[in-house]
Amino acid sequence: MTHQFNRREFIVGGAAAALAPMLPATAQAAQDWPQWRGPQRDGVWRESGITPTLPKGQLPLRWKAPVSGGYSGPTVAGGKVYVTDRIVEPKEQERTLCFDAATGKSLWTHAWDVTYKGLGYPDGPRASVTIFDGRAYSVGAMGTVNCYDAGTGAVLWGHDFGTKYPIRLLNQPGPFWGISAAPLIEGGLVILHHGGAPDACIIALDRKTGEERWRALSDVGAYSSPIIVRQAGRRVLVCWTAQNVVGLDPLTGRTYWTQPFPSKNVVIAIADPVVHGDMLYLTSFYQGSLMLKLHPDRLAADRMWERVGQNERSTDALHSIISTPLMMKQEGKDYIYGVDSYGELRCLDAKTGDRLWENLDAVPKARWSTIHFVKEGPAGDRIWMFNERGQVLIGKLTPKGFEELGRSDLLKPTMGQLPQRGGVCWSHPAYANRRIFARNDEELVCADLSA
Repeated sequence: MTHQFNRREFIVGGAAAALAPMLPATAQAAQDWPQWRGPQRDGVWRESGITPTLPKGQLPLRWKAPVSGGYSGPTVAGGKVYVTDRIVEPKEQERTLCFDAATGKSLWTHAWDVTYKGLGYPDGPRASVTIFDGRAYSVGAMGTVNCYDAGTGAVLWGHDFGTKYPIRLLNQPGPFWGISAAPLIEGGLVILHHGGAPDACIIALDRKTGEERWRALSDVGAYSSPIIVRQAGRRVLVCWTAQNVVGLDPLTGRTYWTQPFPSKNVVIAIADPVVHGDMLYLTSFYQGSLMLKLHPDRLAADRMWERVGQNERSTDALHSIISTPLMMKQEGKDYIYGVDSYGELRCLDAKTGDRLWENLDAVPKARWSTIHFVKEGPAGDRIWMFNERGQVLIGKLTPKGFEELGRSDLLKPTMGQLPQRGGVCWSHPAYANRRIFARNDEELVCADLSA
C-alpha cells in the first residue's frame, strides 16, 4: 500500500532527522531534543552557550521527578520532557510520562496494561518518545504503539502491534529483548522497526491517522533504530535487521539495496547505523564491525571492510553493545570512536578498521560497559559522554588519544536495567536548551549546562 504526498508535506512534514542533509550546520542559541539522538538523529548537540567545564563531584540539579524502570532515554520539545517506564503495582503497566521541562512538574501520564511474557531484561520500555508537529509517538516493549496530543496526553490513535503483527526474533518464540527502535517521522509517515510477521519487519503508518501505508521485509527484527540518508539524489531509509542492512524507499518500502550482516549467537544489533560521507558503519557485540560504501550516483552499497575478533574478549576493530559510535574527519582523515565489548574506548581508522589506540579511563571495564557519545556542534571538537556509572564527561577524541576536560556525577546507578556491578545507567540522555535530562530506574533529573 502506498501513500501520495504533496511537496509541502514532504519538505515541511519530515522530522528534523530526515532533513539533516538540508539543514545548516550552525550552532543555535537554544534547541529541543525531540527524538532519539537529537533533532537530526545523529548525536550532535547544536546549541551555543554551553559550559566549557564541569564541577568535580555532583552536578547541581535544577529538579528531579520520580519515574519507574525503563531503558528509554528522555526527549524534550515545546517546554516538556517525555519518557516511558513500567510499573508492576497495583498491576503491570507501561506508561508514557510528560513533565514540565522547567520545573519537573508532572503534566500528564498515560498507562496501558501489559504482560512482559518471555521478555529478557524486563525493566521497562526501550524506545524513546518521538515528538513532532504537536504529537508524541511512543512504542512499548511488547509492541504497543500510541500517538498522543503532545500537550494534553489525549490518545489520538493506538495499536497493539504485538498482536496484530506477531513479533519474530531469532531462536525465540517472542520478543526476547522487546521492541527497542525509536519511531522515525518521514513526510506524512511514522516508520517503525517492529520485526513482525507477515513481512512486517518495517512498518510505515500515516502519522496522523495511524493507518498502515506500507510494510516491508520478512527479516527477523533487531533493536537498531532506522535512519534516513541521502544517496544518488534520493532519500533512503536504512534499517539494520537481524540478517541484513537494507536501504528502502521511505515512501513505499521498496528495497533499493541489501547487504547481509547476519547475527551471531543471539541478535545484538542495537547501535544505530552511522553515516559519514559515503560511508555507513555498523557494529555489534558478537558480529564486530562492518563498513559499507554508499555509491553517490546509484542506489547501491558495497562492502569496504568487515572485521570480527575471535570472541567477545578477543575483539577486532570494535564490538559495541549499546552505544552508537561517532565518525569524524580530523586532519584530513576519517576516524571512528566507540566503546568495545568490555568498556574499552577505542579509535579506529575508518578506511581500514585498524585500531589506533585504546583507553580505559572513561568508564570502568566490565562486560557491556557503556558510554553514550554526543558531539558538541557539527564541526566542534568537544564530545559529551554519559557513562553507565551515571557520570557526565567532556572530552576530546583525536587520533592521538582521549583527553578528559571534566567529569561530574549526575545520577546514581540503579539495579533494574542491569542487576550487576551495583547497577547501571544505560539510558541515553537528552541535551536541550543548554540542559541535560537523564533518567535511571527511580528518577528523571535535569541539570544546567549553560556557560
